Amino acid sequence: MALDLSGITKVVEDLIPWDTVRIAGPAAGEPVFNPETGQYTYPEGETLYEGRGAVQLAGTVGGVSSLPSPNLPWVDETRSRYKLLTPLEAPVAERDMLVTVIAVHPKGDLALLNRQWRVQDPGIASTLTVIRTTPLDQVQQTREVP
Repeated sequence: MALDLSGITKVVEDLIPWDTVRIAGPAAGEPVFNPETGQYTYPEGETLYEGRGAVQLAGTVGGVSSLPSPNLPWVDETRSRYKLLTPLEAPVAERDMLVTVIAVHPKGDLALLNRQWRVQDPGIASTLTVIRTTPLDQVQQTREVP
């Protein structure tokens, strides 16, 4: 006798306040100078999925993987532990793809808009899955607020 989780999947999906997310491959090609902004921009990667999704903090807040050193020419970035929730019919995101929140649900957190996360591992698959979970790390960069 096979266990049918379709009823549970519907209940869980109805409980999630869905935003609209885009999952895209990393940018391919060289950056292009934009004279209007004075900054270099990368061409957008190919979109794998655009649809329902939710970005959630995964457990505790991330930490610094190592302490910054005054002898190094860079500062180590923090690790931001997040997870992406998508319906099971959404394609499985692969490592290093970028997730962007492009619209939030009514009364949602506007700070999510245009923020990006990098997929750490492929979307989790399991025999008893009702929603797809994908581990993310926030891209540490400045961004323009709409």
